[in-house]
Order: sequence, then C-alpha cells, then structure tokens
Amino acid sequence: MAVIHRTTMEPGKLQLLSAWLPTRPWYTGTAGEPRLARAGGFRLDDPQGAVGMEFMVVTDISGDLPVSYFVPVTYRGAALDGADQALIGTTEHGVLGRRWVYDGVHDPVLVAQVLALLRGQAEPQAQSVSDTPDPTVAVRSAGDGHLAGITSATVRDTRQGTDVVLDGEIATLAVSRVLRPGSSGDTAKARGDVTGPWGLPDDGEVRGTFFALFD
Repeated sequence: MAVIHRTTMEPGKLQLLSAWLPTRPWYTGTAGEPRLARAGGFRLDDPQGAVGMEFMVVTDISGDLPVSYFVPVTYRGAALDGADQALIGTTEHGVLGRRWVYDGVHDPVLVAQVLALLRGQAEPQAQSVSDTPDPTVAVRSAGDGHLAGITSATVRDTRQGTDVVLDGEIATLAVSRVLRPGSSGDTAKARGDVTGPWGLPDDGEVRGTFFALFD
C-alpha cells in the first residue's frame, strides 16, 4: 500500500497544475491563469511500490462559473524515458526528494492499474490516508476479457478529452477531463467505467464518470 507522507512539496501540486492546465486542448478557461481548488480524487497502488498514482479533481474558480477537471498524475523518482511531452513538472518532496510529475495517462504503470481496476483486480484507495480503501469510487467491471497483458497505448488529446487507445486498437479508454455530473448516453454504452464524487465550491457534492472503456 502507498504511504501518504505529511510533508511539503515545492512547488505544490496546484502550482504545477496551474501552469500546465492552460496548455491542454481540453482546457476551457480563459487566457488568464486558473485559480485552482482541490475538489476530490483517489489513488491506486503500484504493485511494485515505485510509482505514486493520484487521480486528482481540481476546480478552476477563476471564471464566471467553476469548472472541475480530472487529472490523473504519477510521481516518479527519476524521469520516465520517452515521456518528455507528458511532464507536468518537477517538485521537491520533503521526504522523498526530487519527484517527476507526469500526466498519468501517458504513464504505462498508471494505465495498467486503471485496466486492473476495470478488471476488478485493483482497489481504489483514499486520496489522503494511507492503507485505506475508498468506497466512494464505483467500478462497473469490464471483465477479464482481452484487457490483460496490454503493453502499449497511444494517447490522443482533443478538445473533448483524452482517449487512450490500447495496443492493437482493441479498446479505447476514454478519460473525462472536464467533469460533468451524471453519465452521458455515450458513457452508458461503455463496456465498463469508473465513477466517483467531487466537491463543489458551495460545499455540495456531485458524481460523474472519470474513465469509460469502449470496444
């Protein structure tokens, strides 16, 4: 199980994301820098214990209406070969030292664990508490099928979100980037999905889809 350290990160996660989000094609904000607030999320464990995986929900409150974004990230102790385009930034962790922070959909460890989650072979973990499952994250299993043994994927960012096309184009993992409560008709047709809650600026809470798997 991942250990959550109560320590500092410099720069902090929201600082890194404030600079990175406006560079994404699915970012809907204005030309100004976003004002981000934490709104929710969860974690998954790396079976090898080497890569941190956090699935963050952050809300931009800089515009007339708040917008919530879903950002899976990985934390590594060294640069990931061939993933320069996915680097969000580096930070100094108070316990672990220099960490490389990546857009997690480009990280094979994170993609493998999301697929394990959809197969029912991984369990969502609380975002801020060590060794604690998160029962608020719901998984509609895609079954074992042909998802085991995936070794590569192609990531496609669009204005609508991010698609992770699994090797051989056997399936596509759709990543919701701009979060909306509920499920769309398209998501209802998915083979499996991951849904969860996030908080609103008025202290309310809603649920929506984080990932959906399509054949």
